Amino acid sequence: MKKLTTLLATALVGTTLTAGAYAQDTLALVISTLNNPFFVTMKEGAEQKAAELGYNLIVLDSQNDPAKELANVEDLNVRGAKVLLINPTDSDAVANAIRLANRAGLPVLTLDRAAGRGEVVSHIASDNVAGGKMAGDFIAEQLGHDANVIQLEGIAGTSAARERGQGFAQAVAEHGFSLMASQPADFDRTKGLNVMENLLTGNPGVQAVFAQNDEMALGAQRALQAANKKEVLIVGFDGTEDGIKAVQGGRLAATIAQQPDAIGAIAVEIADKVLKGETVADHIPVPLQVISQ
Repeated sequence: MKKLTTLLATALVGTTLTAGAYAQDTLALVISTLNNPFFVTMKEGAEQKAAELGYNLIVLDSQNDPAKELANVEDLNVRGAKVLLINPTDSDAVANAIRLANRAGLPVLTLDRAAGRGEVVSHIASDNVAGGKMAGDFIAEQLGHDANVIQLEGIAGTSAARERGQGFAQAVAEHGFSLMASQPADFDRTKGLNVMENLLTGNPGVQAVFAQNDEMALGAQRALQAANKKEVLIVGFDGTEDGIKAVQGGRLAATIAQQPDAIGAIAVEIADKVLKGETVADHIPVPLQVISQ
């Protein structure tokens, strides 16, 4: 027992494992990465609501690795989890983990990123398509039609990247933007910096950048500042603490603010309903808003 407890503790993130974690009131949150402030906030929202409702919450970090994600889900049977809350590393690759949970009879809720396959009881997320469109509309309000824009995309294969890109594409068509380039930077700040530096070489006339999350937006901002292009409008997405501070400080023009804490909290509330046998919607939308100066 001592060996098992030690093993569990090494994989546990942000929570203390007790004997109660083997009881029926245990939920599991498998999260894509805790190296991103957005998902840290989501975890904290889930933890707060779980404590409020009297659940033990096991939090496991997949480190943006689908193989690690699958291993995390494989490990849940010995942890006594009754509902799986999962924020996928990849909307397609996560199908293996979800099917594993399905075979084990574990209800599955997806957070922020949808799953391409597998049986999911409910998906809790912002309307990413609407958010991408909101970003484009904001750029049009500031610069008018026919603006020269660049898009920094998130991780290929995630529903968030596809849907935010879809919404922004609608705005590009509606407002007659010239989309000079659209390239992945994997939702990462350093990659956002490097990709933006490379894109500036061939696109010096860019007027606005839409980054599909705040981390990439902040990386792009550093690249633009270094290139002495401070006049370029930058719009991020997520409404993270760093993103909002950058808007307030004038480094970003706006961020499309999600509520990651609300996504986490609502997911726990839905898990509670599932365990009580109540009917839940297959999609729970969480409101978005534009934050600008």
